[in-house]
Amino acid sequence: MRKEYGITQEELALKAGVGLRFVRELEQGKKTLRMDKVNEVLALFDHQLAPVPKKLENHE
Repeated sequence: MRKEYGITQEELALKAGVGLRFVRELEQGKKTLRMDKVNEVLALFDHQLAPVPKKLENHE
């Protein structure tokens, strides 16, 4: 989405109030990121994540 909007990683980090390293790790799919920070980035695009209920986690 960032690329579709023509925003650099640096601009996204600044606008979301997170570090550049966080944006890079998010885009690389790091599995252990803080959900609150992920939502700060997603809020710029009118999106957010919600936790998956434990009952659903076991049925993947």
